[in-house]
Amino acid sequence: MSYTLHDRQTAPEASRGILEQAEQAYGFVPNLFGVLAESPAALRAYAAVTDILQHAGLDPVEQQVVMLTVSADNGCTYCVGAHSALAQRVKMDPAVLEALRAQGELPDAKLEALRRFTLAVMSHRGWVPEAELQAFHDAGYGQREVLDVITIVALKTLSNYTNHIAATPLDTAFAGQAWEPGRTTG
Repeated sequence: MSYTLHDRQTAPEASRGILEQAEQAYGFVPNLFGVLAESPAALRAYAAVTDILQHAGLDPVEQQVVMLTVSADNGCTYCVGAHSALAQRVKMDPAVLEALRAQGELPDAKLEALRRFTLAVMSHRGWVPEAELQAFHDAGYGQREVLDVITIVALKTLSNYTNHIAATPLDTAFAGQAWEPGRTTG
């Protein structure tokens, strides 16, 4: 089944305002937004959670660590490509970005603790063993950041699963960061 990539003209009326906001923010309507526009509820959920992350305890680089960790673990080629480009915009260390794309250990100990905790949340479906939770806290993260990670896991689950089902093509603007599971370079 082929999914429609909506724009502001073809999208349901209830999705058009969010597509306009996305176009203003990115300079174009990302294909993920175009797919999600079919369901104003899904698009609004994605946009709302993305917007809410401005109030997260995790800084923009840390947020991208979580987003890339989830997306790579889920094998989402669209989100790894898009978030690799966004990680560059927030000035993520290139060595950290390359390690995330390779699904390897990060050269920064605190960010590695964040990556490991994110994987623990996913692999244990939220039932994170106490030792792994303690290691996250020992790295300098608190309860707020635990909840921020869970929020980002939920956000990326929505987008990753959408992209898997819809086979969302990577936007031209992100093409330099194309990614395939098991491949470390674009």
